[in-house]
Amino acid sequence: MPKPTTDKASNTLLQIFSWIGVILILTAYALSSLSVIAPSSLLYQILNLVGSCGILITSFKKRDYQPVIINAVWLVIAAIGVVNIAIHIS
Repeated sequence: MPKPTTDKASNTLLQIFSWIGVILILTAYALSSLSVIAPSSLLYQILNLVGSCGILITSFKKRDYQPVIINAVWLVIAAIGVVNIAIHIS
């Protein structure tokens, strides 16, 4: 029995989220390593937070739990970074 096209569309959307997540995390790392942005910057933290969400959602849906754990931790650390920056701005 063939799968409905919504499964294929859903899988494609998940793959897009995952690739965006990978690109955002690698961009944050590259910009930080090249001293373009500081790891304490809001941009760095947001790139990591959104990137980890993309990978986490896809990994959870696929029941691939090692990336779920690392990206959940990555997300929490980035969220704490965003909150700390927000506290110091206000």
